[in-house]
Parts: sequence; C-alpha cells; structure tokens
Amino acid sequence: MSKMTQTHEFSGDNKVEFNKLQKKLRRGAGNAVADFNMIEEGDRIMVCLSGGKDSFTMLHILMSLQKSAPINFELIAVNLDQKQPGFPAHILPEYLETLGIEYYIVDRDTYSIVKSKIPEGKTTCGLCSRLRRGTLYAFAEDINANKIALGHHKDDIVQTMFLNMFYGSRLSAMPPKLLSDDKRNVVIRPLAYCRERDIERFSELMAYPIIPCNLCGSQDNLQRQAIKKMMLEWEKDHSSRIDSIFSSLQNVAPSQLSDTKLFDFESLTIDRAGERKPYEYDLQQTISSSRPKESEAVVQILEIQKEPFS
Repeated sequence: MSKMTQTHEFSGDNKVEFNKLQKKLRRGAGNAVADFNMIEEGDRIMVCLSGGKDSFTMLHILMSLQKSAPINFELIAVNLDQKQPGFPAHILPEYLETLGIEYYIVDRDTYSIVKSKIPEGKTTCGLCSRLRRGTLYAFAEDINANKIALGHHKDDIVQTMFLNMFYGSRLSAMPPKLLSDDKRNVVIRPLAYCRERDIERFSELMAYPIIPCNLCGSQDNLQRQAIKKMMLEWEKDHSSRIDSIFSSLQNVAPSQLSDTKLFDFESLTIDRAGERKPYEYDLQQTISSSRPKESEAVVQILEIQKEPFS
C-alpha cells in the first residue's frame, strides 16, 4: 500500500468493509487477468491514470496483485494532461510520488484541438477520446510498454454494448483484452469483472484525490448517461441484471443471431440420415389435420358415386 494510504486508518465497520471490498476487487481482477491471459512474465504495463475512481482503484489493485503474483511484471503509471481549463496538474504527480512507482505526465493540448473542431454545444467526448487514445498508444511504444491497462469495469462494458446497439446499430462492447487495429498495442481491462458500485465505495474509503471528468463542460446529456440511468432503474428490481447481461457476452450463440458473416445461414440443409433422437418426455399426443382420414375419403367417394348422373 502507498505511503499515503498507509497513514489512513480504518476502524470498526469501515475496516471490515474495506477488507471485504479489497478482497472482492482483487478476486475479480485476478480472475479477469487469468481468464484472458492479460499479464505475462516480463510484461511492462502502462497503467493509464486519469484521476478518476476507476483508474485509481485499478492501479491499487494491480500493485497489490504484483506483490503476490508468481510472475514478474512492471507497472508504469501514465497520466495525459490534456490542458483542460482548471485541471489541477499538481494532484497526480504528488500522489504518484508517494507510491514509489515509475510514472510519467504527458502534456498534450488536445483540449484546444477538440474545441476548434467541435461546434459549441456538441458532445466533444468522441474526438477527445480518439486523440487521447492515439497519444497513449504512441507513448506506450516510447516507453517500451507492451500492454496498456485501462480502468473500464463491468458496468462500462455493458453500457457500451447498449450504446452501440441503440446509437450505432451494431452488437459490440469493450473486450477485456484487445489488440489495436494496427496490431502495435495490446489493451487490457483488469477491472472487467468488477462492479462500479464496489469501485466507487472502495474509492471513498481510500479517499483518493479524485479529479472530475467534467472540466471540459461536455458531460451533460450524454448518451452514456441516459444508458446508465436506464441500467440503474433495472437494478432497482433486479440487482444482478448487469451481471447477467455481462455473462451473455461470454455466452454468444452466432446461429441464434442474424449476422451472415458470423454464421452461414444460406447453406443450412436438413440431414435425416441418422436415427431420430427420442423425445425428452414420453407423452401421449393427438393429431388434428385439415386433410381427411383415409376412411372418410372412401365414404366421400362412395357418396359421390351414388348421385345420379344428369
């Protein structure tokens, strides 16, 4: 634990809650790392630190896992200062100094670029995220990092799926592990199995120096906020609904969807050469049909013959 957090004492119920949450988050991250082979021997992982609750928690959990992992890997914390007005540039360097970890602050004025390209009142998040991603991808190569860790959690992944469905007409989300399009970087999301509510409470207990994400003023009425509100409403009656939806992303049946690129619907043919499988239950059945039975057909024919010819 960092020097900063070592001085933060927990007592009573808070201590119990902290230990429980830390164990839960460690277990979730550990399972995600194992399931997707996120971290390997000798990895040099660039941990992207935005100053939000998710990235602070991710760094803490990764540092905790690093101490007990059976393999050796490096962690390098990186923050991109996008020169947003009011950004408290001193907070992250001061915090990172307490951790004894290699870190970098990358200065790039993407804020001015975004403001010059996006009309007033329009959402700037799309262009902002692309510029941020491009900068971080390039910097990962500069510091010889072979993995890039992002703080997206389970709720983010499910929200992204619905965003893409509702506004992009495609069924996709954010994978826990991703090879970039140019194949020059691997992105990992160690918190993919962790819930936002657990991260938020853990962050409160840790008293992280949170930097808000709305400094640019573009966060109001975002589509993602509408999706998040919808999901919160669902969970009022079904607390495990987000977990169930996320599980469905790991249990995909292409033949039950409609994408002809994923499944060959055109060539489907029947094959009755083998023995028919027995029904699961042996039930009595009756059959009704519009076609007449053989006996009825005979009667009809005889009756027709009895009629005199005109």
